[in-house]
Amino acid sequence: MAVENGRSSAVSGGGGDGDGGDIYHLPEGCIANVLSLTSPRDASRLSVVGTVFRSAAESDAVWDRFLPPDYRDIISRSSDGPESINVGSKKELYLYLCDHPFFIDGGTKSFSLEKRSGKKCYMLAARSLAIIWADTPRYWRWIPLPESRFSEVAELLEVCWFDISGKINTSMLSPDTNYAAYFVFTMKSRTYGFDRQSAEGAVGISGHERKPQTVFLDPEAARRHMYQIVPRRLGLLNQMADILRRGVNPPPSENNIQARYPQQRSDGWIEVELGEFFVKRGQDIELEMSLTEVKVGNWKSGLVVEGIEIRPKER
Repeated sequence: MAVENGRSSAVSGGGGDGDGGDIYHLPEGCIANVLSLTSPRDASRLSVVGTVFRSAAESDAVWDRFLPPDYRDIISRSSDGPESINVGSKKELYLYLCDHPFFIDGGTKSFSLEKRSGKKCYMLAARSLAIIWADTPRYWRWIPLPESRFSEVAELLEVCWFDISGKINTSMLSPDTNYAAYFVFTMKSRTYGFDRQSAEGAVGISGHERKPQTVFLDPEAARRHMYQIVPRRLGLLNQMADILRRGVNPPPSENNIQARYPQQRSDGWIEVELGEFFVKRGQDIELEMSLTEVKVGNWKSGLVVEGIEIRPKER
């Protein structure tokens, strides 16, 4: 591939003679229109091709296309007021919304954009979730936590009936996008009840039956389950207990391939996927996400709930 004056003939629209067909001779507005049909990542990469591309890739016309059509309405719902988001260009606004989740709807949700695609992301605060017994001080308590983006989180003191759910309308999400819901939490130093017992996560249309999947909340229990770590020497009673535990939580198999395990997040919290759902264009239905453990009834304690995050997931 011939290169002349730092430009390859691959970017020439003609026969490489640099005459009228040279892409560098196109108006900046035309290049900007082409870039706006790509993706934020592609536009950023193409900005290094040349001066004209760099100028076009910085233009508001390009980044306005990458922002959600209703971004002005979403910003107007900011709990700190729309004037709190004070940036210059549309590109600066896009990057701000990617890196700085802001509160909406009275602080019950946070909103941000996925940097790679510009798709909408939400986190439902613990206060906006339906948590069984959450208003009973014996079982749960609400506390501030400096590490949390929200003003308060829910700390599990002790329950035997663990049931948490949240809802969001699909019209709030980006169309033609596969979303996943993630339960975001951390664990206190004294935690029990989750080490041997899995929970059930589910995502689907509210009011309809949702296919549950096995969810592990305790990282150490998840590690044992993934690798089937069993003590070498077990007494008779321990052997019996281990057999019973395996009956409750069978090892991975063809019938149990949907088990989800907790992962450490970059913000210090832990998350585990509850399930996924494809949002069709024009769809306007209520999506429900849930996490439950109500079958065994053992006592549980030590979990701290920040919320449920809904963000795009590659299929």
